[in-house]
Amino acid sequence: MTEMKENYKDKAASWLNDPAIDEQTKQELRELESNPAELEDRFYRDLEFGTGGLRGVIGAGSNRMNRYTVARATQGFAKYILEEHAGKEGKPSVVIAHDCRHFSPEFSLEAALVLAANGIVAKLFPSLRPTPQLSYSVRSLKATGGIVVTASHNPPEYNGYKVYNASGGQLVPHEAERVINNIQEISLSEVKRIDQATAEAAGLLVWLGEAEDEAFVETVAATSANRDLMLSGAAKDVVIVFTALHGTGNLPVRQALAKNGFTQVHIVKEQEQPDGNFSTVKSPNPEEREAFTMAIELGKQVGADILIGTDPDADRMGAVVRNHEGEYEILTGNQSGSLLVHYYLSQLQEQGKLPKNGAVVKTIVTSELGAVIARHYGATVFNTLTGFKYIGEKMNEFEASGEYTYLFGYEESYGYLAGNYARDKDAVVAAMLISEAAAFYKRQGKTLLDVLEELYSQFGYYRESLASRTLKGKDGLAKIGALMNDFRSNPPQQVAGVGVSELLDYSEGLDGLPKENVLKFLLEDGSWFCLRPSGTEPKIKFYFAVRGTSNEDAAARMVALQDDVLARVDA
Repeated sequence: MTEMKENYKDKAASWLNDPAIDEQTKQELRELESNPAELEDRFYRDLEFGTGGLRGVIGAGSNRMNRYTVARATQGFAKYILEEHAGKEGKPSVVIAHDCRHFSPEFSLEAALVLAANGIVAKLFPSLRPTPQLSYSVRSLKATGGIVVTASHNPPEYNGYKVYNASGGQLVPHEAERVINNIQEISLSEVKRIDQATAEAAGLLVWLGEAEDEAFVETVAATSANRDLMLSGAAKDVVIVFTALHGTGNLPVRQALAKNGFTQVHIVKEQEQPDGNFSTVKSPNPEEREAFTMAIELGKQVGADILIGTDPDADRMGAVVRNHEGEYEILTGNQSGSLLVHYYLSQLQEQGKLPKNGAVVKTIVTSELGAVIARHYGATVFNTLTGFKYIGEKMNEFEASGEYTYLFGYEESYGYLAGNYARDKDAVVAAMLISEAAAFYKRQGKTLLDVLEELYSQFGYYRESLASRTLKGKDGLAKIGALMNDFRSNPPQQVAGVGVSELLDYSEGLDGLPKENVLKFLLEDGSWFCLRPSGTEPKIKFYFAVRGTSNEDAAARMVALQDDVLARVDA
């Protein structure tokens, strides 16, 4: 233990003595000398660059998000980009976007100047843009890669950094490993950097703008499942409340809706402007009902049929629907996904546009309802590990082989993508399509809740739930590891009185998937539960799914399953 403490002290001292570290950062560290526990947490390790990139609390130190950890990661990414571009004509390029979080513009510019110093053209958006637009722009501008500075829906003290390949997808493990290895070989003193004026003069820093914005929004709008019907008047009938939750979705969502004829779109003004503090919500997460408090108030005032919220980087979309009693019910990510699969594929079928080799892709922790619906329409369903990068990888495989035509991809955590224009989940297209579905079914006198009930009646009463435990710091990671080891080495034989039929340990690389520390337990009645440590947060997630004969039966099965598993977790 003494050796560990000396190690973090030595590391902190090296930052204080490094002439490349700015004085403000050094002062922040000096003020922590009376708080050794905090100082240790900031230096006991380097902020981990996982398969999803960096994510952490903003602050000084090697285990924090700051310009130095961003610069070091970018130097490692630069080496990867140069290797990828080897033998090709012209200079390699990387598109960079950022969200509304604290220091996002500064971290983006820092990344751009490191890339420029390595001879890589940095194409930078001057203000906040959605993550899916970054993915689209990498593809449309034929860049070698991309970077987006965001921490999705994490609390305000966090920021993050994700990297993308030339297809516009987040790096999958075998690609990310190369970047991770590069970063580990680099010290702060080896990071290259030039100033902004020099980068601009050399054509190594290029600013993007309105042309890229217009191309993205028009591409999204054209992904409509029935644009002619919407523009002929259907879109005008539906009343929408939209909140960007202080993030990047405000303009593109409104523009995409306008292009397809939606005129009754009411904005939650208090949450319209970018705000890195997310001042009006506990968490800017459209998965949580609390984030919709203001939207629900406005919805009641204007008689909205549907409320839509997007997270800070606009890659996740949540929806709330008014029922026949005038109350608002939030849809889960699985419910929205199932509705979107049904609406999108049924519209393609009605118009004779549904390909015979169509494919729908979902993750292993996503409900089976959407899969059953997709198969009903003749589509082949593919399962991937959690993370939209794997769905993007499947899209690339389909594009290369021509064996399947990608139709729709989604994950239970409110991420959806229709169309081939991007390789990451897109709340802009999801907001547009869920609004379309609401308009289409309203003409039939139905709400989305009515349609969902029809799907349950036809395919089975599927229910899903998610629980998590956050265990911060060094000890937290150890506890998460111990919990996974306990369930792996001593798996339950039955849960809530139902026998466990199979344990799927994805750390063994099942079904040709990459190895990942995930456990999924299949029960004899068709229920399942899954344990998955987060790759970006000090958190472990527990996924639960049941299929009942009625709403009441499914609800009872869910309570029994969840209570039994979490009792063991919390023991």
